[in-house]
Amino acid sequence: MQVTLPAHSHRHIAHRMAPIACGAGLVASAALVATNNPSAGGFHFPTCPFHQMTGLWCPACGLTRGTYQLLHGHVVTALSFNVFTPLVLAGMMVAWLAWLPVTWGATPRGLPASMRRVLTTVAPSVVIAYGILRNIPIGFLRPLAP
Repeated sequence: MQVTLPAHSHRHIAHRMAPIACGAGLVASAALVATNNPSAGGFHFPTCPFHQMTGLWCPACGLTRGTYQLLHGHVVTALSFNVFTPLVLAGMMVAWLAWLPVTWGATPRGLPASMRRVLTTVAPSVVIAYGILRNIPIGFLRPLAP
């Protein structure tokens, strides 16, 4: 006897499994970066299309190299590639940890208004300023380039 689940049941299962699959992908990606130094020759991670087209450093340039260094415990070196490396990784972890319980039925928790303002106004402004500053060829700003 074959049991056929209603179509909405399949979507429900897929909806619940999405964060699990995403988390597995993140762990696999971290393992790939941790075992293959993006700064070393011989292994080719994708290059930044913005840097490739313009020769300028985007605000995200250096995140993969910074992640490699952070996964190996080299915090200062990670920050030298991109000062946002720990924040980006922590943000990904927090977002995933907030997403998982909601897909399994927990009530979503909203952010306080002050935090929403920071994430929608201050954070983008800081990222844009960082992207501009890391491309200014002034001696004391050169360390912002990866």
